Amino acid sequence: MNKTYDEGHALASEIAAKINNAGPLVILGTPFIHLKNVGNITRGVSNLKLAAQNCHQEEKGAFTGEISGDMLKSVGVDYVIIGHSERREYFNESDELLARKVRLVLSKGMRPIFCCGERLEIREAGKQKTFVEAQITAGLFHLDAAEFGQIIIAYEPIWAIGTGKTATKEEAQDIHQHIRNLISRKYGQEVADSTSILYGGSCKPSNAKELFSQADVDGGLIGGASLKADDFIAIANSF
Repeated sequence: MNKTYDEGHALASEIAAKINNAGPLVILGTPFIHLKNVGNITRGVSNLKLAAQNCHQEEKGAFTGEISGDMLKSVGVDYVIIGHSERREYFNESDELLARKVRLVLSKGMRPIFCCGERLEIREAGKQKTFVEAQITAGLFHLDAAEFGQIIIAYEPIWAIGTGKTATKEEAQDIHQHIRNLISRKYGQEVADSTSILYGGSCKPSNAKELFSQADVDGGLIGGASLKADDFIAIANSF
């Protein structure tokens, strides 16, 4: 929940001007007020796409303050972030609810970026793998293989978000590998290998390269560092 309309326009325009068209895919996940405008900006850059930060699970109706899949699709949204840790924590979004949101997003021809991850006490108890496995199983494993092929997974170590802490490259690789193995057991190795798994815990220019160098870390879900164009571009150029 950052940037006024004019500030968001300036940030997206600066990113679009500086991004390398031959570089990796970059997705801008903006607040709702920016979607139409930023969508117009991203259309001019081949590897720059647009994401919404949330979507309601119903087609339409009396849900004041919410936004529908059709609304997002109508302004050019390509991806939708589903189940971000803040949505789970502050808005009590359950695994069952998120499964419905995933289904709705897919039905509208958009791709979900499905978030999962554990709190500090779960990590300290050594239960992070079973916790994340349960989130993914409940939120995504109702899909068939073709549907799952449209999913991007973002692992968020909640204990490392906004705290200045970051998982080591070995810790990131360990949980990402576990997620990929979990997908392989459900859908096969080909689907697992083609699934992008992003790391989302205090990723910044100073640590992006070592995180992204890990075999099963395919990119980042960038928070605070995305609010400064130069930092965001530096992270994108770390591949």
